[in-house]
Amino acid sequence: MNFIFGFTFNFSAVALLFVGCGAVLQGCDKTIALEITNIYENGDTALHYDYCEDINDGRGFTSGIAGFCTGTGDAWLVIQEYHKLSGGKDQMSTFDPVLAEYAKTGNNATTGLSGYCTVWNKLGSSDSKFKQAQDTIRDSLYMDPAMDYAKQLGLKTSIAQGQLYDAGIQHGASDGPDGLGGMIAKTNALVTADEAGDSGSTLTVNGHKIDEIAWLNRFLGVRADVLSNPREPTNMSGAWAKTLYRIKSYQYAVGAKEYNWGDSVKVLDNDGKPITVTCAMALSSRQDSGVVGLSIARWPLFLIMSLGFYLTHVGSHRRGYR
Repeated sequence: MNFIFGFTFNFSAVALLFVGCGAVLQGCDKTIALEITNIYENGDTALHYDYCEDINDGRGFTSGIAGFCTGTGDAWLVIQEYHKLSGGKDQMSTFDPVLAEYAKTGNNATTGLSGYCTVWNKLGSSDSKFKQAQDTIRDSLYMDPAMDYAKQLGLKTSIAQGQLYDAGIQHGASDGPDGLGGMIAKTNALVTADEAGDSGSTLTVNGHKIDEIAWLNRFLGVRADVLSNPREPTNMSGAWAKTLYRIKSYQYAVGAKEYNWGDSVKVLDNDGKPITVTCAMALSSRQDSGVVGLSIARWPLFLIMSLGFYLTHVGSHRRGYR
């Protein structure tokens, strides 16, 4: 790793800077991937823009559709984006000094943020600009870097791309041992021979030809090991070990050969029960909440300025569980 202009620069930085290339997951495939992760995070497929609470995982308040945390800096990025859309002064402005300081230092305290969740609840329930801000930051920090990895690997199936997004949300996109990049590197290191399969997509890894689903199965094994035995101190609370249902859910879909989703896919919910996830479920939810589609706008200068926050506080220690 190198330190440039005060922030850490690594492969994840490159991925983040090139988000304008466009995501691999699009349309219903993207919607379904978001819904599946929502099941793991919230227990249902709805987009919980109004969610906010302290889950006592050492990351301050956790809130919104991607569990943006006050102690890791991504919540502050959402608020800054909302300020742009709202014109500057809004109901979140009162928290700016504290949020900026906590994001800068990685402070997991909630002192000075009395009423924060009340305001987040209100805006997340009724303000379309606040929802748009969450969509933008979620894609910029988690969806797009995950899809950049997918493009570099040559992943073509919905299920492999969706798994990288879910891993990015929980682990962050960094190349640390617990991050998405680190898990991909470890998975690739396990590829030592050609391996055929039935996915219809073949990857080239370490000079070997390997079926995409065979690679995905290895990745799921690596991720399960990280969830059970995190290497980074910030992830050693024991919370991740309780989220192995995320792995079992995708393994269930792999076993059913649900490689490409179309408008639906069957996975396991957090209790291990089969559930069919459809594109229409989220579209209905967005229309009810005043959000009809996902934002695809990008602000490169904003992302470059916020890169230090992302890599220092968000990259490899994203979430516990709730």
